[in-house]
Amino acid sequence: MAIKVDKEGRLFHLQTKDSTYQMYADEKGILLHTYYGKKIDEENLCGLICRADVGFSGNPPEAGEDRSYSLDCLPQEMPGSGVGDYRDDCIRLWHSDGSMAADFRYVGYEILAGSYRIPGLPALHDSEEEQGQTLVITLKEVASQVMVCLYYGVFEAENVITRAVRVENQGKEDVILDECLSCCLDFQFGDLDMVTFAGRHAMERGPERNPVGRTRLEVGSVRGTSSHQYNPAVILCSPQATEDFGDCYGMCLAYSGNFVVSAQKDQRGQTRAVMGINPRQFSFCLKEGEAFDAPQVILSYSDRGFTGLSHQYHRILREHMCRGKYVRARRPVLINNWEATYFDFNEEKLMAIARKASSLGIEMLVLDDGWFGKRDSDNSGLGDWFVNEKKLGGRLKRLGDRIHDLGMQFGLWFEPEMVSQDSDLYRAHPDWAVQVPGREPNRGRNQLVLDMSRKEVRDYLLERMTDILSNAPIDYVKWDMNRSVCDIYSHTYNRSGEFYHRYVCGVYDLLERLLARFPDLLLEGCSGGGGRFDAGMLYYSPQIWCSDNTDAINRLDIQYGTSFFYPVSTMGSHVSAVPNHQTGRVTPFQTRGHVALSGSFGYELDLNKVTEEEQALVKEQVAQFHKYYELTHEGTYYRLSGPAGRLCAWEFVDADQRQALETLVMTSAEGNPMPVHTTVKGLDPEKRYRCSYNDMVCSGRTWMNGGLTLERVPGEYESLLIEWRAEE
Repeated sequence: MAIKVDKEGRLFHLQTKDSTYQMYADEKGILLHTYYGKKIDEENLCGLICRADVGFSGNPPEAGEDRSYSLDCLPQEMPGSGVGDYRDDCIRLWHSDGSMAADFRYVGYEILAGSYRIPGLPALHDSEEEQGQTLVITLKEVASQVMVCLYYGVFEAENVITRAVRVENQGKEDVILDECLSCCLDFQFGDLDMVTFAGRHAMERGPERNPVGRTRLEVGSVRGTSSHQYNPAVILCSPQATEDFGDCYGMCLAYSGNFVVSAQKDQRGQTRAVMGINPRQFSFCLKEGEAFDAPQVILSYSDRGFTGLSHQYHRILREHMCRGKYVRARRPVLINNWEATYFDFNEEKLMAIARKASSLGIEMLVLDDGWFGKRDSDNSGLGDWFVNEKKLGGRLKRLGDRIHDLGMQFGLWFEPEMVSQDSDLYRAHPDWAVQVPGREPNRGRNQLVLDMSRKEVRDYLLERMTDILSNAPIDYVKWDMNRSVCDIYSHTYNRSGEFYHRYVCGVYDLLERLLARFPDLLLEGCSGGGGRFDAGMLYYSPQIWCSDNTDAINRLDIQYGTSFFYPVSTMGSHVSAVPNHQTGRVTPFQTRGHVALSGSFGYELDLNKVTEEEQALVKEQVAQFHKYYELTHEGTYYRLSGPAGRLCAWEFVDADQRQALETLVMTSAEGNPMPVHTTVKGLDPEKRYRCSYNDMVCSGRTWMNGGLTLERVPGEYESLLIEWRAEE
């Protein structure tokens, strides 16, 4: 049993293969957090909680004259607000009498078979290989009829524990939910660092490491999406933690909207970390009988450093978050026409790209922006999802059939959440756009946002997308979203504090309904590239356009940071033309291919404009993608050296440790260069492996401890693929 409860029903053990999470409901009904870390036995660790009379930290009424009992000092699972705990809280309530207090006490529990679902939100799901288990703990607010259900899911083999929260108003008076975070982790002892993943459009998810101190460390988004700027996944780790050693705690939010995560030491040196929906511009009214569901936080612990933690997240997200046919089915090698043509294309231009691509082994053409409505620039047409047959020279079906006749698949770009003011849709339904009455709206990319919280908007989009996907042979959809959300207002309700969450739930609803109609569709998420690269979107799209930045050297940084939580199989990664359209950098074609091979692979250029030598390399790269597919999409991933040095290297190892593949990229050149030495990881120490670089055969133990020195120092931006194969 992964979940164990003592006979009094107050001590809870959540046990995974290598970790333990323990809680205790004390005599006053406070749900205390006692332990999270390396696996222990089932002893009660409440003795670790050190109580003391702390000045200016008050005591609840039940404490009587015991000044050592204070909510302001106790480690808690669901800290309330306004009742004596002055640290970060997880829930805030406004009651009908104008008071603001949230004081929740333990009521009871139940254990459920299987993993839990969250209405309207993504969550980890069971697979044939592993079934989760669920603990539900119920708390009640002391002076009202507000109930909280805390959901804990346990995936034992994957070393993963999940958290989610449901708030129910069982009283007759309205309650305003002003904050509802999904998770709190209280660490009583020791120092911690916090690793966040920050950036900007076209330079996403760079790791930043800071010590947690008395000054609050906080990142988040109020952009309506999880954002390019901060990712909803962080690591708390021991100051000594490295790739291979040290305690690491991961917190990953399965949500694609506004979020916050913070960590701070309190007056006694205890660390509190919280995560969930950002309370800025959040306020939810709960009438009698109504409930609010907060998104899932995916927790994982490893004492094997960042690498061990990454492996656990890669497995759980790949196997228990992604769904549908393409969890297992091989992803096609695609070519996207955007950087080849932008808006300037017709049927023959597209067919010329497709014919060349087909001759080189590429398996799918993706038609990007510009195929619909009045859409010859990014200033018009969004929302008018009608095929521009004049531009294409005929029906979309004819183009799709011609591409299929080449033996290729056909994909299509959509940006369903957006509308142009210069569009028939906006002229017919201006109230469908998100904008505050009486104010001129802010524009992003000269477009407005559709109110996805409205069912009629989602119904229209589903109708139009269904019509297009049903009347042409379309195998793939790239789902884009190219601006942040502001000017929030809905014409269907007057509680703007609910808008951002209702918007995200609306996006999920449309995605769910679309995939129900087209279950074999390969859907790739995109928000200006990686602006919604999060666990929530992976529930609907098993791969996400990793970044709009296609420069191979910049992608070393982007893919490196992304890999701490997200499996390589989820990263859309492409070879583009040089000079690169974002950076102007000229990188060897081979290097561009090697970097893109660590992802769901494809091309974003006009193959009719590359040299014959480069066309031969395309054939070789496509063959490599298929040769190493199981390694890159299902193997174990190791970061060997980061992009900050002169050598960036990473490695894949298959499940039975018979094959390994290492990629090396030189990021800078030096005069009188020092030798280049690389490490090797993940091999079986007892097996003997032949190295493709020098044909040497050594034991896995030797390779992992001795490493490999290159005979020649590669030049700047040059790359190598090196394979290790076990000898029979």
